[in-house]
Amino acid sequence: MVEVLTRHASVLTADQTSAVIALCSQVFQIDYAWYMDLCPDRMHVLGYVDGQLVAHALWLDRPLRVGRGPWLRSAYVEGVATHAAHRSRGYGAAVMRRVQAEIAGYDLGALSPAVPAWYATLGWERWQGPLWIEHDGALEATPDDELVLIYRTPCTPALDLHAALTAPWRPFEQW
Repeated sequence: MVEVLTRHASVLTADQTSAVIALCSQVFQIDYAWYMDLCPDRMHVLGYVDGQLVAHALWLDRPLRVGRGPWLRSAYVEGVATHAAHRSRGYGAAVMRRVQAEIAGYDLGALSPAVPAWYATLGWERWQGPLWIEHDGALEATPDDELVLIYRTPCTPALDLHAALTAPWRPFEQW
């Protein structure tokens, strides 16, 4: 059985931080320590089995705009990882279900997935319209191969999935 905890980045212990870095570095094949310092105001969801971190996800506040509508308060999900030796046991799904429950007060959830079909089983939908990044007051189209999924919360307004979806620029991965 997986034990799932939600922790703000500011209260992660040194051991929890090290475990997140190790897991995400292994799964994503990068030095994840750099990402941990980029946005300190984020929420982590940690999945433990027998005291070992086996699954992780996080979200941060990131406004998104549909078409020319208002900016929506969105939870942008990143760092979704399950240890290779613990996959296909429901641990990643348990962590994502916790994320989905925790972001219920947001207007929208969003993420850019590596494995879109897996997220679809959890209720995430592919954004069908063009994707834009707003940078210094100008809109920049993102590459056609960029993929964003959204998650409807109880607060999600009516959405046209074929409209443009815009996010503010950030100094690392755009989506």
